Amino acid sequence: MQRTYISETKAGETQKIQGFIDKIRDQKTMQFIVVRDTTGKIQVTVVKSEQPEIAEIFTGLNVNSVVTIEGKVVENPAVKAGGKEILPTSVVVESAAEVSPIDDSTAIDMRLDYRWIDLRDEKKSLIFKIQTCCAKALRNFLLERKFVEIHTPKIIAAASESGADVFELKYFDRKAYLAQSPQFYKQMAMAAGLERIFECAPVFRAEQSYTSRHATEFTGFDIEFSYIDSFEDVMKLEEELLTYMLKCVKEEYGEVIAKEFGKEVIVPTTPFPRMKLKDVYQELEDRYDYIVDDIEKGDLTTEAEKLVYRLAQEKYNSEFMFVTDYDAKQRAFYHMRKDGVPQGYDLIWRGVEITTGAQREHRYEILKEQAEEKGLKKDVEFYLEFFKYGCPPHGGFGIGLDRITMLLLDIPTIKEAMFIFRGPNRLLP
Repeated sequence: MQRTYISETKAGETQKIQGFIDKIRDQKTMQFIVVRDTTGKIQVTVVKSEQPEIAEIFTGLNVNSVVTIEGKVVENPAVKAGGKEILPTSVVVESAAEVSPIDDSTAIDMRLDYRWIDLRDEKKSLIFKIQTCCAKALRNFLLERKFVEIHTPKIIAAASESGADVFELKYFDRKAYLAQSPQFYKQMAMAAGLERIFECAPVFRAEQSYTSRHATEFTGFDIEFSYIDSFEDVMKLEEELLTYMLKCVKEEYGEVIAKEFGKEVIVPTTPFPRMKLKDVYQELEDRYDYIVDDIEKGDLTTEAEKLVYRLAQEKYNSEFMFVTDYDAKQRAFYHMRKDGVPQGYDLIWRGVEITTGAQREHRYEILKEQAEEKGLKKDVEFYLEFFKYGCPPHGGFGIGLDRITMLLLDIPTIKEAMFIFRGPNRLLP
């Protein structure tokens, strides 16, 4: 008999289900077993006097054991899970489980030690169905606009952002690095004439960060496109992209997210508000008495990011804010500058930076000069070659898919928004 997913079982039919045992209630004359698969749960009801062999099987099992059950599905309004149950005629134990070492009260780091058990929780597995919806929406938006998906190498010869925060590895007889971003190769695609590309792939950052939003490996969604007039074109694409994504998520999962996570999916209006960094700090001082030393005003502090969320809501009735005009010392060498000001931005959503974007410098001599200014002359020689033979004006940005998921669902730490978390102290499982 072919397997039927639990959500597709029909009353009045004999069907086969397969899944984990979620609960066992073993009473004097009856057994009530809840079985779950990726689509839902169903109650299995056993009358001990009528089915002693089946009752004996369940008596010896723990929660999380894997079973295959055949039986008749019947309606039962008293059953909370779907109003139906299955009366088993056959039970096969595919895998008997030991008693779980974790439960809902277990601390996050121990739960991560047993992540494969932790993810059996219905709410936690829902996170990745929602994340799939996000990635699908991002991909569909770009494909509809003639973007090409590429896959760039993650073992590279030179650091793609700077010499710091990079994982070094032995590559046969020489050094190599894990890619901090696909930045160089995205721009190579522009020089190759592909014009509009994206990639969804792992990104590596050797940062000794222990915050709720940092990881040493995460999934990045990167976009680059040619023939732009300014970084305003980049911001416009991103705000349209994120609005489309949130609209798709709201349509498919909005009610579930409100019920399970207590968070409304708010579809923003465009354009998102834009403010220069110096004006942001002035507003934060005037409104909230938030003052930082001048030496810190070339970038946004973590606390300033949080206050930008409040500012965006109060001043613009928006959850998003583009912040522009950062100090050149705080931006990558490949950002185009105008009168010394980098032509780029950070996008803040719900108090956290989710994107750094910019128009790139595509003119060889200027790009070479900016690389030398950052002390990167030797490291980026291969990259500079891309621009010697003609390259269109272009720009782009990257989004952390895990961070987006964390903020969307109001999850307290990125550790739970990732399938498997990697941090300074975690290499297993």
